[in-house]
Amino acid sequence: MHDHAQPGALPLRPLTTGEVLDAAITLLRTRLGLLLGLGFALALAEQIVLFPLRRLADLDINYLPGTDLLGPFGVLVVAGMGTEAVCIGLLGGVAATQAPRALLGDTAPGRAVRFAPLAVAVTVVGTVCAAAGWAFLVLPVPLQVAGLILAFLITVCLWALAYGLLGLVAPAVVLDRLGPGAAVLRSLRLASRNGMRTALVRVLGYLVWLLVRLALTSAALFALSLAYTSPSTTVDAIILGATWLLVHAVAYPILGCLDTALHLDIRMRVEGLDIALRRQLKRGVSAEGALAVPSRSQPPAVAGVHGR
Repeated sequence: MHDHAQPGALPLRPLTTGEVLDAAITLLRTRLGLLLGLGFALALAEQIVLFPLRRLADLDINYLPGTDLLGPFGVLVVAGMGTEAVCIGLLGGVAATQAPRALLGDTAPGRAVRFAPLAVAVTVVGTVCAAAGWAFLVLPVPLQVAGLILAFLITVCLWALAYGLLGLVAPAVVLDRLGPGAAVLRSLRLASRNGMRTALVRVLGYLVWLLVRLALTSAALFALSLAYTSPSTTVDAIILGATWLLVHAVAYPILGCLDTALHLDIRMRVEGLDIALRRQLKRGVSAEGALAVPSRSQPPAVAGVHGR
């Protein structure tokens, strides 16, 4: 049973970095079946989109493209960056519907998925994240190995900036009830506050799960290679797709939940969301007013700042 200080599953206070990562798992558990089911469906759709691109690049099981196929390989990289961001964003929007109850318990107001604005917003995010990989489209072919290395370095820098700053778009659409354009601007503002803490933690969370995904897929592919030899790169593409499908079906929901946890955390830090929610709980009134986006005219006592 939760005490007054923590009426829901999530702490009603700003979180440490470790607690934010833990909060993502807690949010996942609130709708485990739904989020994992949607994660599998989105990961399957992603692999269906990427399969012909893998074939076009003649990618083998070691992730190496065919001879003179660096151009198609670049298209595959850019497309994967975009589809991944879209999948995580959609799942973040679904996870955000459970945020009020995860904070306040079963009596909290619910949130519905606003699918149309959410779809537009995450498409924008996916496009920007894919655009961060532009170097893979223009550098590898003329420069060969040197181009691949340079494209990788440029992409990492641009992707980290785009991925980190746009992570709150989906929660802003669902929780804050903003349109796509306003949600993008709100994400940029919030994620850049407190020394870009939210952006950095989002990138950190992604990298943690990237290592987990790489470890799991590498282990699975190595175990398979001990008992089976692929006859062609077509079969390689199927094996790669199936392996990443299973891993992404779990990783994407967790990363989506992380976005919602980060959104709640930064709102507590810079807008005093936890203070406003506690006041509403004490008065026994609906939390809708506290969940609303603070207007610039609100006094600091209402849109209070923790200063940490």
